Amino acid sequence: MDRLLRNPVGLAFLALAVIILLGSTFSFVPETRQGVVVRFGQPVRIINAYKPGENFGNTGAGLIVRIPFAEKIQWLDKRVQSISMDEQEVLATDQLRLQVDAFARYRITDPLKMYKTARTEERLADALRPLLGSSLRNELGKEPFAAMLSPERGKVMQNIRDGLNRQARQYGAEIIDVRIKRADLPKGAALESAFQRMRTARQQEAATKRAEGWKKAQIIRANADAEAASIYSASFGKDPGFYNFYRAMQSYRSTFGVDGTKPEGSTTLILSPNNEYLREFRGGR
Repeated sequence: MDRLLRNPVGLAFLALAVIILLGSTFSFVPETRQGVVVRFGQPVRIINAYKPGENFGNTGAGLIVRIPFAEKIQWLDKRVQSISMDEQEVLATDQLRLQVDAFARYRITDPLKMYKTARTEERLADALRPLLGSSLRNELGKEPFAAMLSPERGKVMQNIRDGLNRQARQYGAEIIDVRIKRADLPKGAALESAFQRMRTARQQEAATKRAEGWKKAQIIRANADAEAASIYSASFGKDPGFYNFYRAMQSYRSTFGVDGTKPEGSTTLILSPNNEYLREFRGGR
C-alpha cells in the first residue's frame, strides 16, 4: 500500500478505477427523464416512469444504484415531443389534390413497450411519422377541400388524432394533439383549374340563392297586392269617395315619380285646369 501511495502513476490508475466504478454504480435521474434499466440486453426495471398528473419534485428522480458494468440505462424523455410532416399530398372527395403540412405532439407513456418496439426516441419518431401521413390521407380523403376552411375542421383533426393514437399505443406513446400547419392546392395548371372549378361552383350557388330570393320576393309581393286589393274593395264598399281619393293619390305618385319608380320631375303633363285627372286637386269638384 505504501508503495502504491508513493507511486503517482499507480495512484492515478487507482483513482480512475474508483471513479469508473462509482460512475457505473450510481446514476442521477433528472426530473424530465425516465429510464429503462437493461441487464445483458434485457430490460429489468423502469426508473422515474411517467405518471399522469404527477407533481414536479414528487417523482422518482434522484440518485439510484445499479449493478456496475452489468446494467445500463436507456434514457427517454418524459416531456411532450413532436414530429412534423411536410408536403403530404392528399386527394379530397371533390377530387382536389392538396399539399398538407402537419405536426403531431406526443409523449412516451409506456417506456418498457417503447423500448421493446423502437429502442430509441429517434426510431420512435421515424415509426410515428408515416403513421401520421397515413392517418391524414385516410381522414382528409373523406372530406372536401372546403371542410379544411370551416369549423368542421376541428372534428376532422379529432378523428385523425384518435386514429393515430390507437397506432401509437403499440409503441408505448400517447398522441396529445395533431394540427395542420398548411393546406394548399398544388401550384401550376392544376391550381388554376381547381380555382376555376371552385369559382364556377360558387357562382352557381350564388345564382341559385338569387333565384330563390326572387321567387320568395314575388310571392310576398303577390300576397301584399292581393291583401291591398282586398282592402281597396272593402273601403270602396264603405266609402266610395275616400277610395276614389286614395286611387287618385296613388296615380299622382306613380305619374310624377314620387314613388321612386322613375326620376322625380322626369314626367311632363300639359293639362287644362278643368281636366278630370286633376279633379281631386280641386277637392273633388
